[in-house]
Amino acid sequence: MIFLVVALMVVLIVAGMPVAFALGLSSLVYLMIEGIDLAMVAQSMVRGVDSFTLLAVPFFLLVGELMNSGGITNRIIDVARVFVGHLKGGLAQVNILASVLFSGISGSATADTVALGSVLIPSMEREGYDKRFAAAITAASSIVGPIIPPSITLIIFGIVTQQPIGPLLIAGLIPGLLLAISLMVYTYFTASKRNYPRYERASIKQAGSAFRSGIVALLLPVIIVVGIVSGAFTPTEAAAVAVLYGIVITFFYYKNVNIRSFTRILKNASFDSANVLFTLAAATVFAWVVTVSGISDTLADFILGFSENSYVILTLMVIFMLLIGLFMLPSEAIIVFAPILTPIAIQVGVDPVHFGVVMVLTLTIGGASPPVGILLYIVADIAKLKYTKLVREMAPMYIPLVATAFITAFFPSLSLILIETFME
Repeated sequence: MIFLVVALMVVLIVAGMPVAFALGLSSLVYLMIEGIDLAMVAQSMVRGVDSFTLLAVPFFLLVGELMNSGGITNRIIDVARVFVGHLKGGLAQVNILASVLFSGISGSATADTVALGSVLIPSMEREGYDKRFAAAITAASSIVGPIIPPSITLIIFGIVTQQPIGPLLIAGLIPGLLLAISLMVYTYFTASKRNYPRYERASIKQAGSAFRSGIVALLLPVIIVVGIVSGAFTPTEAAAVAVLYGIVITFFYYKNVNIRSFTRILKNASFDSANVLFTLAAATVFAWVVTVSGISDTLADFILGFSENSYVILTLMVIFMLLIGLFMLPSEAIIVFAPILTPIAIQVGVDPVHFGVVMVLTLTIGGASPPVGILLYIVADIAKLKYTKLVREMAPMYIPLVATAFITAFFPSLSLILIETFME
C-alpha cells in the first residue's frame, strides 16, 4: 500500500500539483487508510518548521535578493574579467567565473541565471558568440550556485536529513570549483575550435579599479565561510550577519537600494521563504509516513540486493538522481528522496555530508536538463531562443557536468578535506 501512496505522490507531481500539496495529500491518504489520527498532520507540520537552524533559509534568500537588486552583477563581471578575460573564449570564461563569485552571494542557481544571463548573453552575442552557446554556457555555469556556500539546497538537505549545516556548506566548496574548472576547460577547447574572441590581459590599473568596485561585495562569501569554519558563527548566525552586511553595503556603500526597493526585496524574499518552509512542513509529514511504513528498510533491502559495495551503490544512486532531476526541481527532489536514500548511503559506509553534496550536485544538473530544467527555460527566454536549439547546444556540456558528479561521488576527500582540516 505504501508504494501505491508513493506512486500517487509521483503522479500528482508529474501532473503539475505543487510538491507541498502532493506530499501532504499522499500522506493524508496513507493516514486515513491506516486509521491514524489526522491531528498527526498538523503536529508534524509544526514540528517540521520549528527549528532555529531553518532561519538560515529566509536569511540567505533575503541576502540573495538584496545583492541581486543592489547593482552587484556588473561589478562581479568586472572582477571576473580581470582573472580570466584573456583566456580563449574570454567572455564565456568570465561567465563561468562570475557564476562562481555570484554563487557565494546568492546561493541559488535561478538567481545566478537571471542576474548574469540578462547581462552576459546579449554581450556575448554582440561580441560574436553563437547565441546558442552563450545561453547554454550560462545555464551550465549556473549549476555552481547551489554547490558553493551559502547554498539554500544544501541547507534543505541538512534539515530534512538532520545533518550538520556548517560542514555541509563547507563540503560543497571544492566540488563547486571543480565543476567550474571542468566547464572552463570545455569552453577553452570550444572557443579555440570556433575562434571566439578574448580580451587583452587586464592592466594593473584596470585590475585595481575592478577590485575597488567589487571587493566589498565579494567579502560577503568570505565572511560566511570563514565565520562558519572558525566556529565564530553557526550557519544561522552567519546568515543573519550576511543580511546585516548586505543591508549596510547596498544602502550606504553602493547606494543602490532605498526604502521603497527594500520593501519589494522583503516581499520577494518572504514569498520565496514561505514556499520553501511550507514544502518542508509537508515533507515532514511524508517523512513520518516513510518511517512508520518501513519503506526505507524495504528500499534498502532492494538496493542492497544488487551489491553492498559503496561504489556500486553510489553509481546506482547517481544514475537514479540524474533521472529524477529531469522531472523535479532539486529542492523538491531532496525533500522527497533525501530521507529515503541517505540512510541507505550511510548503511554502505558513505559519509552523509559527502552524500549530501553528491545529491545536490547531481540533482542540480537536472535543473539544466530537459524536459523540466528551469534554467534552460530562463536562458531561452532571455536569449529569445527556441528550446530545442538550446538543448542541442547543451548536449556536449553534460559530459563535464556528469563526469564531475561521478568524480565527486567516487572521491569523498573532495567534499570532506576542508572539514577534516579546519573543522575537526
